[in-house]
Amino acid sequence: MHLYPAAAAARTYTNPVVARDFPDPFVLRHGGKYYAFGTTGEARAADGRIFNLLLSENLVDWRPIGGALTPPPGTEKAQFWAPEVVVHNGTFYMYYSRGGGAIASSVGHQLHVATSTKPEGPYTEIAALPVPDSKFTIDAHAFQDADGQWYLFYARDFIDTNDGYYPGTGLVVDRLISMTQLANEPRTVLRARHTWTLFEANRTMPLYNNQTFAQWHTLEGPFVRRHAGKYYCFFSGASFLTERYGVDYCVAEHVLGPYLDSGSDAGARVLHAVPGHVRGPGHHSHTLSPDGKTEYLVYHAWNKAMTERQLCIDPLAWTAQGPRCLGPTYTPQALPR
Repeated sequence: MHLYPAAAAARTYTNPVVARDFPDPFVLRHGGKYYAFGTTGEARAADGRIFNLLLSENLVDWRPIGGALTPPPGTEKAQFWAPEVVVHNGTFYMYYSRGGGAIASSVGHQLHVATSTKPEGPYTEIAALPVPDSKFTIDAHAFQDADGQWYLFYARDFIDTNDGYYPGTGLVVDRLISMTQLANEPRTVLRARHTWTLFEANRTMPLYNNQTFAQWHTLEGPFVRRHAGKYYCFFSGASFLTERYGVDYCVAEHVLGPYLDSGSDAGARVLHAVPGHVRGPGHHSHTLSPDGKTEYLVYHAWNKAMTERQLCIDPLAWTAQGPRCLGPTYTPQALPR
């Protein structure tokens, strides 16, 4: 079994901690171990399953343990994106999207859920989570509030320009009636209004009858944290290919909002590129260090050749100005404790 070492003997790590393609990383901390799930798109792991799976005891040294999701029948050409896993009453629930082969496909993407009795799977798809009037719905993130109620945050397309918003992908939240059924009472969390989140200018979308949008923006990859009594919805914005891609956030007093957009045209505040060193850091998840005291962002960033989005980690700090990642780093850093 191959190990992806990260200088543990020297008591440091250097990003990337996994120098292989591992986009949209989600890390589940369970039973003293870390399970990292990554997008595979149309590809399959060596065991024929979907979503690459890595295992670690320290967030730094990872080893591959196969794939996570058993391919549902009839999905040989489908793309599978952005898995996230939660545990509820002893069952592990994996949320993800699947759909057509291209981001602008006429087939679109929709949310699905699979279950397993073990964190490493195999997971079996058991339900679709259809979102009414949405052809492109991705990046499901399940969040349990302090009262035990579960919610599902996700990204979906908006093609209007109402209230001065840009058309593009925005963030939504809905209550989960059960772990496999939405209430279908969605509320908008955040839509694009800042220039840095531009995905592409003059973008023609087959999904919307080949309509061309002068500016198409992207907010994606929501991840929610409750901190000091408030709800922080972190997200990635802009095109993942550009230097503008990074992580920002909005804040609310209640999990269903309204969420305050305190960002600006200046760019992502939590995590952003370092010219000449780190490009496209984002689509992250949050986890805790082995001692449970330090919060880490787990994210992907491009290699120099821009052929792989590789797995990286860095601490998160809650500052007077709001949450800020202490990165992206590209030099040796102290190991998580």
